[in-house]
Amino acid sequence: MIRLLAPARPAYLRVVRVSAWYDLIVTAGFATPWTYALVHEALSSLGNTLRLGVLPELDPMQTLYANLMGSVVVVWAVLRIVRPLPVHGLLDGIARTLFAAWQAYALAHGATQLLWLFLGVEVAFGLVQLVPWWRNRHTDLVDDYAGPA
Repeated sequence: MIRLLAPARPAYLRVVRVSAWYDLIVTAGFATPWTYALVHEALSSLGNTLRLGVLPELDPMQTLYANLMGSVVVVWAVLRIVRPLPVHGLLDGIARTLFAAWQAYALAHGATQLLWLFLGVEVAFGLVQLVPWWRNRHTDLVDDYAGPA
């Protein structure tokens, strides 16, 4: 049986909090239809300027999904800022692994190359938050459930 032991260093909690601040700053604009329209325009302009591609035209479903993602990530970020716990870093690392996988999938299917900027940050924060858990794993040599011999 493999057990994960929580990273105990204060530096780990600082990483959890820094990643939360990043999420809050980057995703707050996605949380409402009005701010998302501004973010959409800014990202499309940036993509056009850098020749990385623009975002597709705004539509109600895209806005809905952006707002849902933005709202959930903002709440999750505030929790990690106000009360960072080691388990929050583990869960955030897992979430970033999923986000990175879906961003890579989108890139492989023709999404704007702007995603590379976000993918790099997701992978970096994911690794920084998951590696300490991996290093602290402990393998029991005796099965806890075996009972008396």
